[in-house]
Amino acid sequence: MKKTRTVTIGGGSGQFVLLSGLRVSGRFAITSIVSMVDSGGSTGRLRGEYGILPPGDLLKCILALSPHQEFARYFLLKRFREDRRLRGHNAGNMLLTMLSRYTGSFTSGVQALAEILDAQGRILPVTTDKATLVAELTDGNRIYGEQAIDMPRGTQREKIRDVYLVPHHSDQVRVYPPVIKAIKAAELIILGPGDLFTSILPNLIVPGVTEALQSTAAPIFFVINVMTKYGETHRFKARDFVMELENVLQRKLDGIIYNTARPDASLLKAYAEQKAEVVVVDTSDDWWANRRMAAADLLDTTGGVVRHDPRKLAALIEKIAEDLPKGNGNG
Repeated sequence: MKKTRTVTIGGGSGQFVLLSGLRVSGRFAITSIVSMVDSGGSTGRLRGEYGILPPGDLLKCILALSPHQEFARYFLLKRFREDRRLRGHNAGNMLLTMLSRYTGSFTSGVQALAEILDAQGRILPVTTDKATLVAELTDGNRIYGEQAIDMPRGTQREKIRDVYLVPHHSDQVRVYPPVIKAIKAAELIILGPGDLFTSILPNLIVPGVTEALQSTAAPIFFVINVMTKYGETHRFKARDFVMELENVLQRKLDGIIYNTARPDASLLKAYAEQKAEVVVVDTSDDWWANRRMAAADLLDTTGGVVRHDPRKLAALIEKIAEDLPKGNGNG
């Protein structure tokens, strides 16, 4: 059976869930394009100490595409505690850092770790240029760094009006060339799920990515988050997510993937304490016309966390792929 050439764009735990499902499905030839602005925890320290690109989101994607996921996840996400220099780092980030230094390039290090774990797909950093993500708020204030944007302090914060990248060592951030090639060859492109302003948009604002997405023959689908997130998408409806994306892309999305199941009341109460609520999709709104609406129960609440279920999500994407025109894509 011919596999559908599928490009995913995002970062964080949302990409881990999506890629885990697509890998198990076996119906997709996967290329994952990953945000490179993670600035928190072990990733942030390694970035500061060694000057390398942030490995955090890439590591999640490599794990998601590995058939040895459970075994590898235990060891690679294990954090060091004894040695003073290593304390707080996880083994996977350290291994990726060392592989990158030994091979002489970050992308070679990524490829080497993916090879070790038999990753069933390609993982591409959206850029190999070092940059800081900056969010401009509606009151004119700016927040620097993915972690600071992602975890607001206090109970009040203005909405994010715009995000942009500040390069460290050049006049602009350049797209990693294989990213453009992958988009051109794609038969299906999936954005999200994930944090809108810190996982998805940082990929799209790298010069060249939006232009490639505007000219691709492949349909672009967006997986809408199950829950809103305070500081990023507080009180967003589904339409708000899509409007933000389409404003950056300067084109309509071809389709929307969304969950129809509702978490139970006790879970919703716990999330409400974090100022998070279910993302509402009002399908009666004519605004959704000319976009394919793909919906199903995609919910997973294992461990008291509300997220997409990898297998349910992959099953719905399989149905989308079955309906694609034969011979779609430019590759």
